[in-house]
Amino acid sequence: MVGTANLLALSIGVSSYGPSAPVRDYFIREGNTMSGNYQRRDLLKFASAVIPMGALKLGLRMPGLEPAGENLHLPVADSFPGQPSELVREMVTVAHFDLMRVKELVESRSSLAKASWDWGFGDWESALGAASHMGNRPIAEYLISKGARPSIFSAAMLGQLDVVKAFVAAHPGVQRIRGPHSISLLAHAKFGGAGARNVYDFLQALGDADAEPEVPISDEEKTKLLGSYAFGIGVTQQIDVTMQHNQEMKTDQFTWTRKGSMGRPLYHLGKREFYPAGAPDVCISFAEEGSAIVMTVNDGDMTLTARRT
Repeated sequence: MVGTANLLALSIGVSSYGPSAPVRDYFIREGNTMSGNYQRRDLLKFASAVIPMGALKLGLRMPGLEPAGENLHLPVADSFPGQPSELVREMVTVAHFDLMRVKELVESRSSLAKASWDWGFGDWESALGAASHMGNRPIAEYLISKGARPSIFSAAMLGQLDVVKAFVAAHPGVQRIRGPHSISLLAHAKFGGAGARNVYDFLQALGDADAEPEVPISDEEKTKLLGSYAFGIGVTQQIDVTMQHNQEMKTDQFTWTRKGSMGRPLYHLGKREFYPAGAPDVCISFAEEGSAIVMTVNDGDMTLTARRT
């Protein structure tokens, strides 16, 4: 029979010749040295996470740890117990417009009512946020009934004047905070229609609940910047700058799209500097270098440079 100490050692990769590289790296990260004897509490601390796998590899039976027969061939994603990213993204997407699919997803996984997705550059949007800026009252009310967290943006769209007033009183200036995709609080009230007219009038009277106007840039100037910009040799290491039609806003938008990702509308700050929707602290600038156009993306401590191909 394999003793407890030997089982610990075998399970975590410790032998009479010393620890394996992963175990050594673990102890280094934990601030422990690997010379001399290993502390029993350190072995137990590490082994608590890996004994089941080690025991299975050794063919040992440990009471209560054998997989159920029906789960022997069940694939488990590396992200588990996190929610599947494809479902989270779908949930936030359909929360803009599809009540039936929203109900199907929430009935299968109730926690999806609270789902949020980053569309790029930290432009986080919740399912309720999506319904709110679309003025979709049925979806918003359904999500709240299933545990979605109400916000000042959902309150504005739903016409909950007392709630919006309480936010403004508790946090002066909160009306200037932008929602997903940089959509203003006043716009949320507007999308709420007649049922939110009281909120719209209140916010309009404050004078600063709407988005600041974009610095003008001519279509001719935008056209000069259109094209594909490469920052590497991979297929996805390319950014397309295009004009995309926004049906909701009924206008064409200057759009930044990395291959394989969702396009991000750009808002002009002046002098060929832009910020992507929902990320006012990110700066995307364009400059001429000889006959080439170079794009520079500054996002926190990361700077990316791409050249038009």
